[in-house]
Amino acid sequence: MKNVKLFYLRECPFCKKALRYIDELKAKHPELRDVDIEMIEESEEPDVANKYDYHYVPTFYINEIKVHEGGIYEDEVEQVLRKALK
Repeated sequence: MKNVKLFYLRECPFCKKALRYIDELKAKHPELRDVDIEMIEESEEPDVANKYDYHYVPTFYINEIKVHEGGIYEDEVEQVLRKALK
């Protein structure tokens, strides 16, 4: 399983959607439940967030490679989770 990081902001509407999609997808697809996501709230962990190159949240990294940045849809979250399984 690959390492997944999610950078987000607590009050960001796109981030809230991404978090909801993660929960819904894991409930709907049992194989995705094992994907562990390190959640980094950028305003609470600026030292960590500043080490990464992104401008918009939510941003997903898999094995330190950015795979998605900014507004997101359910199918895009599913793609990220499935990439982490490979």
